[in-house]
Amino acid sequence: MINLDFMPSKPIARYTMRLFVTRTLAVLASLVLILMTLDLLGESGKILSAPGNGQAQLWHYVVLRLPLLVSRFLPFSALLGTLIAFAGLNQNSEVIAMKAAGISAHQILAPLILASAILGVVTFAFNETIVVHSARAVNAWSDADYGPVPAESDVLTNVWILDGSDLVRARQVIGSGASLRLEHVTIYERDRGTLERVLDVVRADQLPGGGAKAGWMLQGVTSYDARQGVVSHYARAAGLKGADPMRFTLAKVEPTEQDFWQLRRSVGELETAGRQSDEARAGLWHKLAAPFSTVLMPLLAAVAAFGLARSGQVLLRACIGMALGFTYFVVDNFSLSMGNVGIYPPFLAAWAPVFLFFLIGETVLIRTEE
Repeated sequence: MINLDFMPSKPIARYTMRLFVTRTLAVLASLVLILMTLDLLGESGKILSAPGNGQAQLWHYVVLRLPLLVSRFLPFSALLGTLIAFAGLNQNSEVIAMKAAGISAHQILAPLILASAILGVVTFAFNETIVVHSARAVNAWSDADYGPVPAESDVLTNVWILDGSDLVRARQVIGSGASLRLEHVTIYERDRGTLERVLDVVRADQLPGGGAKAGWMLQGVTSYDARQGVVSHYARAAGLKGADPMRFTLAKVEPTEQDFWQLRRSVGELETAGRQSDEARAGLWHKLAAPFSTVLMPLLAAVAAFGLARSGQVLLRACIGMALGFTYFVVDNFSLSMGNVGIYPPFLAAWAPVFLFFLIGETVLIRTEE
């Protein structure tokens, strides 16, 4: 009679889930510790070179970067954790004992897939509540050369727009709607591609009636005339008359810095404004696909669980499982890049690697064990 039960017995399910979770978390902790140390070594010089920064700022950087590393490397840790757990089960002939008891390969995998699905849900919630805020804060701080950053939560950094033939760079875009303001702005005024004047502005506020119609009030202006070589200073001046405030908020839509619902609104605003939204839409779908990839890892690593340990192929099988996992991450990054530039449809760019490697994992498992 065919055993149609999805899960094995409760003791076996608890045992394999515990092995998977403990080894995944152990690998994740080790990876994050090593990568955080290397990252801090690379950035500590830049952080300490900013005036007023010290040990407290180094720890602040660590606090901001840790959630990003945890989110990025959790699926990879799940892959390695599964390989370690399966290699141990195989080496101790526990897999053979389970199969001798009538438990199929899919039933052996079922508790791990359930545990990885729970980890995926936790990862999605973690990304939406913590990672997006950390990404926004660390990117703003990095773009400010680790100097002071405004306390507002809705801060965009290093935004470029094209205003007619002029280039405008706003190092900080703060607020939204009528309260939106620009800080540390550089305006490159050009005539037929030739640079005529460069304006360095401390702050730009919208004039009554809207920035696109009434322009902006520029404060703390330093003007350099490229033709005459003359530098002038103004306390205030009007400018950027054609620059709609929405253009600054839509010029840089970073999926990693926005939660799912906020990014969905940004996609709608981009499409309403007639702007390219492929990158934002691909990032939107990838917010769902990336946590779901954790569910794939036990399936891709399952090749290490089966086969006779005494045949001497446990290491070879573990390497094959690791190669499948590495290949998935490479294909996922490649597909997302193709979606960002509009070559792949956004939905396909985010979900195609998941479905492709699900089919590969199932094919390998069924052909070899079922």
